[in-house]
Amino acid sequence: MAKYLAQIIVMGVQVVGRAFARALRQEFAASQAAADARGRAGHQSAAASNLSGLSLQEAQQILNISKLSPEEVQKNYEHLFKVNDKSVGGSFYLQSKAQSSRSNLTELGDDHSTWHEADPIKGSRQNST
Repeated sequence: MAKYLAQIIVMGVQVVGRAFARALRQEFAASQAAADARGRAGHQSAAASNLSGLSLQEAQQILNISKLSPEEVQKNYEHLFKVNDKSVGGSFYLQSKAQSSRSNLTELGDDHSTWHEADPIKGSRQNST
């Protein structure tokens, strides 16, 4: 009887050990695939965010826009810039994020003259023509 009990315990440990080893291999393979996918995505967004440090998706989230329209980018940028002004208790860091987001998104625009009509930082109109 003790012999059968020992065999059952040994077989149970073997089954659990094999299942654990298989799950570990699958997790390792999934982790490698995810790392490879992040690596590929990182190279694609690295070129876009080289100067500003922000990816396109981050810039869109900061400015709360879903499509790249110059008017919407400028409107949301101006709102965030005014709301986060230090004189009204805002944050310079958040102003910087808004500025970086706008800069990143304006680099992607086809017609740069419509993107830089008014710049609250310099207080003047910019003509890029």
